[in-house]
Amino acid sequence: MPFERKHRTASFQDLAVGVVSPPEMRPQPLAVSGSTTPVGVESLSKVLGTIELSPEEEERRRQLLWSLMSSYLARDVSSIQKYIVNHLEYSLARTRYNFDRSGAYYATALSVRDRLIEAWNDTQQYFTEKDCRRMYYLSLEFLMGRFLDNALINLGLREQYREALIELGFDLDEVEAEEREPGLGNGGLGRLAACFLDSVATLNYPGWGYGIRYRYGMFEQRIKNGYQIELPDFWLTRGNPFEIERLDVTYPVYFGGSVSQFTDNKGNLRFKWEPAEAVLAVAFDVPVPGYDTYNCINLRLWDSKPAREFDLSSFNVGDYYKILEMRQTSETLSAVLYPNDSTEAGKELRLKQQYFFVSATLQDIIRRFLKKDRPLTQLAEKVCIQLNDTHPTIGIVEMMRLLLDEYALGWTDAWKTVKAVFSYTNHTVLPEALEKWPVPLMERLLPRHMQLIFEINFRHLQEYARLSNNDGHLLERVSIIEEGFPKMVRMAQLAVVGSHTVNGVAEIHSELVRTRLFPDFNRFEPKKFVNITNGVTPRRWILEANPALSAVFSRWTESDEWILDLNQIRQLEQYAENPDLQREFFEAKKENKRRLAEYIREKNGVHVDVNALFDIQVKRIHEYKRQLLNILGVIARYNLIKSGKRDLVPRVFIFGGKAAAGYAQAKRIIRLINGVADVVNNDPDVGDLLKVVFLENYSVSLAEIIIPASDISEHISTAGMEASGTSNMKFVMNGGLIIGTMDGANIEIREEIGPENIFIFGLLAQEVDQARNELKYHGWKCTDGRFQNALGQLSRGMYCGQDTFQEIVRALDPANDYYLISRDFTSYMEAQDRVDAAYRDQRSWLAKCIVSTARMGKFSSDRSIHEYAERIWRIEPCAYTPSSITYKEPVEGVSEPTADGTAPKTTLRGT
Repeated sequence: MPFERKHRTASFQDLAVGVVSPPEMRPQPLAVSGSTTPVGVESLSKVLGTIELSPEEEERRRQLLWSLMSSYLARDVSSIQKYIVNHLEYSLARTRYNFDRSGAYYATALSVRDRLIEAWNDTQQYFTEKDCRRMYYLSLEFLMGRFLDNALINLGLREQYREALIELGFDLDEVEAEEREPGLGNGGLGRLAACFLDSVATLNYPGWGYGIRYRYGMFEQRIKNGYQIELPDFWLTRGNPFEIERLDVTYPVYFGGSVSQFTDNKGNLRFKWEPAEAVLAVAFDVPVPGYDTYNCINLRLWDSKPAREFDLSSFNVGDYYKILEMRQTSETLSAVLYPNDSTEAGKELRLKQQYFFVSATLQDIIRRFLKKDRPLTQLAEKVCIQLNDTHPTIGIVEMMRLLLDEYALGWTDAWKTVKAVFSYTNHTVLPEALEKWPVPLMERLLPRHMQLIFEINFRHLQEYARLSNNDGHLLERVSIIEEGFPKMVRMAQLAVVGSHTVNGVAEIHSELVRTRLFPDFNRFEPKKFVNITNGVTPRRWILEANPALSAVFSRWTESDEWILDLNQIRQLEQYAENPDLQREFFEAKKENKRRLAEYIREKNGVHVDVNALFDIQVKRIHEYKRQLLNILGVIARYNLIKSGKRDLVPRVFIFGGKAAAGYAQAKRIIRLINGVADVVNNDPDVGDLLKVVFLENYSVSLAEIIIPASDISEHISTAGMEASGTSNMKFVMNGGLIIGTMDGANIEIREEIGPENIFIFGLLAQEVDQARNELKYHGWKCTDGRFQNALGQLSRGMYCGQDTFQEIVRALDPANDYYLISRDFTSYMEAQDRVDAAYRDQRSWLAKCIVSTARMGKFSSDRSIHEYAERIWRIEPCAYTPSSITYKEPVEGVSEPTADGTAPKTTLRGT
């Protein structure tokens, strides 16, 4: 597919004669301290002191801008080298004698950012000209991974930059390794959000992401003496060259204070929030390019700053420490992802953080909508907002406050607008993950919002009382307010009540959302609940992470079209038994295993055999994900080897993932895994038959090394507890197979690839409750000798100390085994025996892998985003397509446009 930057004729000619104004190139409104209303564009010239020009001078200015900004940066190697060196000298202030790898990274990144800004400006201008309905994706997490490689791939410039850097004395892969991964998320929620933004941009949908610019990620994980140690994740220490600080896009966000009443000039009762505290939200933009398209959308992240640099009265009395305390308190809001909410102070900070994020976002969305002269009752015609889990749910109430108090809408119009704008994605059925906030805390921090929540709940309960014939028990279940001491605000219920659509993220999860989580809502509003199964982007998770397999896909499908339509790799299925394809598939997998083996040797000091079966479980450490079941199986396998059995398939068990800092049991499981690794890896009787490795500080970049190397991956959560999972999709797309339970997206993967190509074990979701009762009340006990032997070794401290094994053994007692590890153990071991048997027949194994990979087209995030766009957001693609091309400073080797204005021929994207 040809890809060239084209001349900006249509849009910029209009700009030159004053027909339109570019949207995001225009200076953004400034927020004035003490007001929630931004300064309008009309008064901006007074604020900035802009020179008044005559009509003739204004026209000359526009023509000058047109001539300076009407062409794109050249794409040839010589020009790229010039751009890199210019940034080295003028942006980084370095000389030719100080051109090291770090400088090469930052100069390269800045030169790529220049190109992204070109596309970003054109895209946003085009969206505004077309006045298209836009989607805004609100998420507390965006695990974007490294930007540089992804941007070069999506821009179609990776090989040009590689050649340019080689001649300058640098390797592109080593330069890319200099990038510090943004610490903007923790797990699957953030990785999904990143995939979705990639697909929104690639499919040309008009959409933005909104989040928080955390100065510190969750934490940097280190393993010391087998224990997890948490260190601050200083990912911004050296800055982020891909972000654009928008000091002209700021909004005040308020907390505390009181609410007063007054009557307006029409005799209507109105409310005024008189806050006690203010902070400033400052926008930082990160361009997100699509693949094989000119469109480049935006991820806008909010940073918190003091509303004023210092309080003048405090300064006058010399209260220096109070000034510093105010500044520090303001900046804490965007300091760290998920502050510990086990204390009252932690709860307060987390609620303030969530409100800070949504308040700034909604002010920004409304400001953009009001650029055209139209009433806010039409907001839903141009705006749709997706809540990614319950974290942004306070946005429903904030939108009501803005419409009622700031823009004087009536309740009926405001609530109708809110419900038409918001939709909600639920990501879990775990009760502890469904946020609740104490009413006293909400009343203290957000008094006006608490009033609105009470009113929303009152009207909601009135309606459900009518529908249910005043069923008191039902009203208690559907109430947004949970009675108790203290009363609590149920954010999940609020999200359901205030949204027009609620979706789960896999078929089994969506069914549980309907039947277990919100059965009463589903009874009266069944059309509100839908399923949209998650997906992942093939650009990052195949093309970027696995170039060896990507080359196989392109050769055997004879095109690169699979990058935009993953269903194209279905063509490989017909060749699954072909020896040539099997050989290429095997070599690609072995190359990826070598890369991971080298990483393990460097980081863990453990040699692993690349001919062994790589068995991988990498994800957040949590009891329901059952890393404990996995490591008990490893112990059983170790004992089998020690008993003299040597005809086993050699295995390398690889674990990775972070445990939340306050999650003691998860941290004990990490300690146990490392304890087993110490015993197994240092036992001369075992050799290469068994190795165990825990890779610290699991991240997107590390996942890109691990996932392509897997032979089998473990997705073994207790049935009914995993919403979807997306790593399971990534592993199979990259040529591996799954051992797993009938949970989350495993069920749909099984339907697509066939039951013969996945190793399923364990209880079904509908059997879980009965199994728990049998364990707790009827004395059921696992009699499997392998389980009992492993339990005995744990109790004797063979793998870890008493501080670790005591609580683990206690959790495996039948009465405490909530996650059903003992119940599923035998079935799990039988499934592992089936894996061994299948792996011995390499030709059959490779055929299974090829067939499974070929059938994974459904799990592209492109399909997910198409479904969101059609079923929930009701948005249409809005593709910016220039008609001709002009380069800045054309040099030898760059083709000029043809006479008819079409773009010159180029190589295929991604090749």
